[in-house]
Amino acid sequence: MQRSCLECSSVLKGRKDQKFCSDYCRNSYNNRLNEDANSVVRQINRILRKNRRILEELIHRKQVYKRVEEMLELGFNFKYHTRVYQTKKGVTYFYCYDVGYMKMENERCRLVEKFDSIV
Repeated sequence: MQRSCLECSSVLKGRKDQKFCSDYCRNSYNNRLNEDANSVVRQINRILRKNRRILEELIHRKQVYKRVEEMLELGFNFKYHTRVYQTKKGVTYFYCYDVGYMKMENERCRLVEKFDSIV
């Protein structure tokens, strides 16, 4: 029985457990298999990076308090964050990597930076 490459169907010569004729075919095959999962991860990472960029820029401009509506206008997506931290007093902070925010009353957020206890 003749074996063929899983990607390009060319005849395989060599080891009996060989599945691909080259590294290029192996990489192409695996990239095609993982394409859907990778696109979802890329999309989420894009949102997280944008959120972090917005928070970092606002903090850099010394705008420590910001209205939720203004953050939404800048493109901030409140559904995505990398960590949730709750203090002993019950205050919840949402972080995008090392910068974050705390939702306050009256639709405002307090922006914070440098979460030091990241594991």
